[in-house]
Amino acid sequence: MTPEDLMRRAVALSMEKMQAGIGGPFGAVIAREGEIIAEGWNQVTSTADPTAHAEVVAIRRACQALGRFDLADCEIYTSCEPCPMCLGAIYWARLRRIWFGNDRRDAASIGFDDDFLYREIPLPLEHRSVPAQRLLGEEARAAFDAWLHKPDRTAY
Repeated sequence: MTPEDLMRRAVALSMEKMQAGIGGPFGAVIAREGEIIAEGWNQVTSTADPTAHAEVVAIRRACQALGRFDLADCEIYTSCEPCPMCLGAIYWARLRRIWFGNDRRDAASIGFDDDFLYREIPLPLEHRSVPAQRLLGEEARAAFDAWLHKPDRTAY
């Protein structure tokens, strides 16, 4: 399949699943060498899961299908520019390229203000709209120290 075919599938998923009442108008496809490995669509409202964005669902399904957490040989086609959460998941999965249809301004124009999150992230903790404060850092460090010395850890 061509990049255009794969993007059309992501857009079709966004429309089909939104009209079925499953979630918002977002779809995603993960492909390797033009072949679809997994598909995802927004399921936030139908699963009561705020992390069930199309890209995250597609990443989970692709990892399950391939039996690994590294998708470096795959690309994602998503009907909208990924929000910061999805962008983080894409980087963690090591997808090699992102193709998107709508951008964050398009999403904001229909009530999905992902751009707000993009503006929040670079702010110092004390200026963000959700307060964040470090607590018990020394105690929490014990798990990191144990990980560092764990001989059978899997790096990721």
